[in-house]
Amino acid sequence: MTSYKLNYETVKSEILPPISLHLHDSHTTAIYSDTDMQAELIDKILRNGDITIFDRKDGLYERLTVGDNVTFYHKWFGCTIPLPEILVMFELHTCTKKPLRKCTHSELARVYYARYFMTNTYPKVFQEPIQGVDIKTINIFLNMLQKLTENKTPTLILVSNMEHALLLSDVAYRLQDKGLLKIEVDAEEKEEDTDEEEPAPALSTAKLFKVPAKIEDKVILFDPTEIDYIESQDGKAMIVVNHESFSLDSTLTEIEKTLEVYGFYRCHRSYIVNLQKVREIITWSKNTYSLRIDNQEKSTIPLARTKIQGIQDMFNLK
Repeated sequence: MTSYKLNYETVKSEILPPISLHLHDSHTTAIYSDTDMQAELIDKILRNGDITIFDRKDGLYERLTVGDNVTFYHKWFGCTIPLPEILVMFELHTCTKKPLRKCTHSELARVYYARYFMTNTYPKVFQEPIQGVDIKTINIFLNMLQKLTENKTPTLILVSNMEHALLLSDVAYRLQDKGLLKIEVDAEEKEEDTDEEEPAPALSTAKLFKVPAKIEDKVILFDPTEIDYIESQDGKAMIVVNHESFSLDSTLTEIEKTLEVYGFYRCHRSYIVNLQKVREIITWSKNTYSLRIDNQEKSTIPLARTKIQGIQDMFNLK
C-alpha cells in the first residue's frame, strides 16, 4: 500500500489550521468543511504546485461534440483503455454526436469525469464532484472512484456537504479551526451483515410534545412534524427544518429515544430522520444508500447499510 502525504503549515492569522494527512491508495478520502475553509485549503494545495484539482470549470472544447472531446483527450493522455470502453463507462456512448454546448449539466459532468479519469495525475483531487448532478451521474462517479482504488490511485474529495462526504469516501474528515477531525462510522457498518437485524420498533402515538432549540438568545419550540431530520455536529445535535439548522442542548443519543415514538429513526450514526418526510430511498452502486427528504431543498441524508432493513420493515417494503 502506498500513500501521498498532504502536509501544510499555516500562520496564526490564516483561516486554515495546520494539516497533515496521508492519502492511501486503498481507499478514497473526503474532507468536509465550509466553503471558506475549503477555498483556503485549495489555495494551499495549488500553491504546492504538484497537485491538480478537478473542479469541472475548464479543459473542454464547447464547439466540439462529446465524442470529439473524449477522443481528443483519450489520445492526448495516451489512455490505454479502449475508447469505446471509456464512453460506455461514463454513459457517453448514447450522446457522442451531441455538441458540448447542448449537453445537460449531468452529461457535461460525465465528460469531465472521463477526462479526469484518463489524466495521468497522482493523487487525484476532486472539488464538489457531484454537486447538482442526477442520480445516474452520481453512480457513474462512484464507479469511477472504485476504478481508481483498483488502480492504486490515492483520491481526495473536497466537499461542503456532509452527506456527499459520507457517500463518496471510505474515510471522511471534518476540517475545523482546530484541524482535521475524523468522522467516525459505526463499527457494524464496516462489517458484513452476519447477524439478523433487530425488528424495527413499532411506532405509537404520543402526547403533545415540543422540541426546544436555540437561536442566539431565544428558545424556539418545534413540533416534531416540522423537523426534517437531526444531524450531529461536533457532538451536538442540530435540528434541520427546510435547510435551516437550530442547535439542541443534547446529543443524538439523548434525543433519539425521545423522538422515536414520533416517527423518527436513527438512520445513520450522525443522523436521525423524520420518517414522515422520507420521499425516496436511493440505492447507490457502491452498496450505499441515501434517503431523500420531501422538503424545499429535496435534501438527501445517509442511510447506513445496517439500517436499510429497518427502513424497509418500517415501510413494509419487500
